[in-house]
Amino acid sequence: MPPSATLVQSEEWDDGGAALGPRDRPPMSASPPRVLIIGAGSRGRTYAEATRTSSNGIVVGVVEPDSYKRMDLGRRHIWGPQGRDRPAEGESFADWTDFVAYEKQRRRRAAAGETGVPEAADAVFICVLDEMHRAVIEAMVELGGLHIMCEKPLATTLEDCAAIYKALRVNEATGTGYATQHIFSIGHVLRYSPHNILLRKLLLEDRVIGDILSVVHTEPVGWWHFTHSYVRGNWRREQTSAPSLLTKSCHDIDVLLWLLCSPASYRGGNETAPHLPSTVSSSGSLQLFRKSRKPMAAGSATNCLSCPVETDCKYSAKRIYLGNQLRGLGTGNTRWPVSIVVPDIEDYASRAGLSGAEDALLHELAEDYGPDTPDSEVAKRNWFGRCVFECDNDVCDDQVVVVTWDEDEPPSPADARAQHSSGALADRLQHRGAKTATFHMVAQTKKICDRYTNLYGVDGEIFADSETITVEDFRTGKKTVHRPPKESKGHGGGDDGLTRQFILAVDRVKNHGMTADQAQREIVGCTLEEIIRSHALVFCAEAARHGKTVVDWAPWWAKEVEGHLA
Repeated sequence: MPPSATLVQSEEWDDGGAALGPRDRPPMSASPPRVLIIGAGSRGRTYAEATRTSSNGIVVGVVEPDSYKRMDLGRRHIWGPQGRDRPAEGESFADWTDFVAYEKQRRRRAAAGETGVPEAADAVFICVLDEMHRAVIEAMVELGGLHIMCEKPLATTLEDCAAIYKALRVNEATGTGYATQHIFSIGHVLRYSPHNILLRKLLLEDRVIGDILSVVHTEPVGWWHFTHSYVRGNWRREQTSAPSLLTKSCHDIDVLLWLLCSPASYRGGNETAPHLPSTVSSSGSLQLFRKSRKPMAAGSATNCLSCPVETDCKYSAKRIYLGNQLRGLGTGNTRWPVSIVVPDIEDYASRAGLSGAEDALLHELAEDYGPDTPDSEVAKRNWFGRCVFECDNDVCDDQVVVVTWDEDEPPSPADARAQHSSGALADRLQHRGAKTATFHMVAQTKKICDRYTNLYGVDGEIFADSETITVEDFRTGKKTVHRPPKESKGHGGGDDGLTRQFILAVDRVKNHGMTADQAQREIVGCTLEEIIRSHALVFCAEAARHGKTVVDWAPWWAKEVEGHLA
């Protein structure tokens, strides 16, 4: 490190005023928030674990159609810790509609004064398939009485996002919903990592580089990670899922708007209006994972297990899922991505050992389809042994989005004089000047979701990667390197952070007299409009990409979002 550099082991954290350290759990209330997990896949398991280890809530129920996943989550987090082998009433449901029917009946029983009625859940984590989000959210809103955290993306179409927005806004307008009684959060976990919390503080509160002029942000998905999720997996087809910009990168679009658009703080109720974008453009395509790139030596093979060049192919399903590199079974890993191929792989391993688990994986990887298989059947499921150059994928594996902002109204003369007297003459626009954000999503890279960002300001620049935040000050020549703490591996601590903040907000409303609107703004730190805005910008970028044009944000929003609310 050069002599002019300063290393800072940063412990900055923002928890709505409770002054917690990065690894502290909020104190438990006498009646802790009771959480229901709807969907026990990888994200549902993550939030259940984070609830147990990092929040002041408890998991009291699970909804999951797959019996193994349902029982596994229950044994780990609900009835198992209480020494029971089986669920009690109200703890386990195969379908979310079963929970709704049960909860309505439970409320009728409680209202009638029946004794022994189980206590209600206070909040739900919605972690079902993306295309199911709208139906589940609308059902929970209609049911009432539940705080909601929905995994990202909010929905897979702009129409569904707008419908959810409308349902929540109507509920808000009646005075019976989210403005006064209930919290709604989204799984944009990047907002909640210690790294990004510190980055935002340095930019917007400490203003270490002055007004921001330009941001270049990259999400490296990872060469084999992309094949798992977006070539062979759930999110490979836009028609059955959504564009990869939404399913993978709505996190990143949200973070950019959080840094460049949202108010610096929601505390005190005096936040400034958002600095809204001016234009949106995008370009991108499916560049690599298509049949024209298939190695000639592979011939007509469509499955890795029958391919003559499988041993030489870096995309070999055997290498990725069974190998002793990456995160295959050979490394001892039985979680993601191996558990996505065989959900009960841990059960196979415990009953039949490593060879039994290998056999189960090979059985799944051998499954394939032919030219006579109806497309509807192909689209229904994942084909993890399929050649990555012979799949039915169509989502972008490389995409760039550019968002611009025009200069907004400058501060009042009094504000300008105050800044002049403090020596902040070049900072007078308070981040409401003209600026540009460029986002790049790239599949072909060794980095797996290790995002990195360059931020350029009037008085300095910042380079932020997954480990450090390096600030270069033009005025002093000083270089400062911050190393924010890592709470967990899950999105740099964002999984734990989001879970903690959502449940802490529920606790403040349930037990400490805080209004839901205040808890939403000050503890969750994200409003409903921010949630919709970041999702809408993804669809706006896709409209720009398909139309090969630059979209004017304000009229697009008025027509495509507000127009749906009329």
